[in-house]
This record gives sequence, structure tokens and C-alpha cells, in this order.
Amino acid sequence: MKKVMMVYDQIQAGQGTKDDKMVPLKATKEVVGPAVMMERYLKANDEKVVACVYCGNGTFLANPQEIVRKITALTLKLKPDLVFCGPAFNYKDYALMAAEVCESINKNTDVPAVACMSKENEETIAKYKDLIPIVRGPKKGEVGLNDALEHMCQLGAALADHKDTATMRKEFCY
Repeated sequence: MKKVMMVYDQIQAGQGTKDDKMVPLKATKEVVGPAVMMERYLKANDEKVVACVYCGNGTFLANPQEIVRKITALTLKLKPDLVFCGPAFNYKDYALMAAEVCESINKNTDVPAVACMSKENEETIAKYKDLIPIVRGPKKGEVGLNDALEHMCQLGAALADHKDTATMRKEFCY
């Protein structure tokens, strides 16, 4: 069974609205946010969420290096088999956090990290698509969320098993 750590903003974690930007960095063993919807895809890929980490967008933007450093350190401490950052939908600040956290985890640990966001995050996608796997996801309220969640789980499982992911990346990612 592959252990998964999820990384969310306050909205996806269910800990606030777009106006609750200063939610401090927290972690829970409780399965929250999109991970609840991912259950069948996680199971199909022999994955299980063991931690959900989240903070407010304002908390991230106030000190991005510190938040990225702390989430990377938590990854080293918890030793999940993979990390999912997203889906970030069309939330610009969350997409940036997801990409920066993924890049740091992929660079500083042996744990693969995958981000997911919608095409509206053009700047973040352009900057990070060649550095990290970014699964194509829908804008908030659009169709395609189940496909994005399934693709995250499939790609994550292949990365954790050290399989060739070139075909999946071409099909699922930006």
C-alpha cells in the first residue's frame, strides 16, 4: 500500500473561504478535501492518504520559502510514498504553492510529487511544466474533475513504482 500525503490550500481542505487567507500551516491524519472523492482511484492504485497538509493562500504568499521548506521537511518526516498537490483548479495562489511545493519535494527528497491545476494558471504552468509533472485539471465547476483525480493517482502510482511515465505524462500533463 502506497502512503499518500495531500497538500491543499484552506479552501480545498475545508478550513476556510477565499477570504480566510491567513490559515496557519497544519496537518491532519483525517482524509479531507478532494482526497475523499479520490478514494476509488486511490484504492485502484493501491494508495491510501495518510496525511493532509494545508495552509491559507495568504500564509503561503507571506513567506513562500518557509511554507515550502516546512512542507518538504514534513515529507521527510512522514515518509509518504508520494505527494499530491492539488487539484488547484483555477486558483492562482494555490497553483503556485502546489508547483513550488512539488518542485521542492522532487528536488530535495526521494518522494515523487505531482501537481494538478487548470489551464487558467498559465504563468505557473509555463514556469514549472518542464520541472514537475502537472496533471491537467478542470477550472472550479467545470467537468473533468474525476478524470484529473484518476490521472493523478495513476501517474503517482507509476512514479512511486519507478515505472516509465513518458506516455502518461504526454496524455495527462501539460
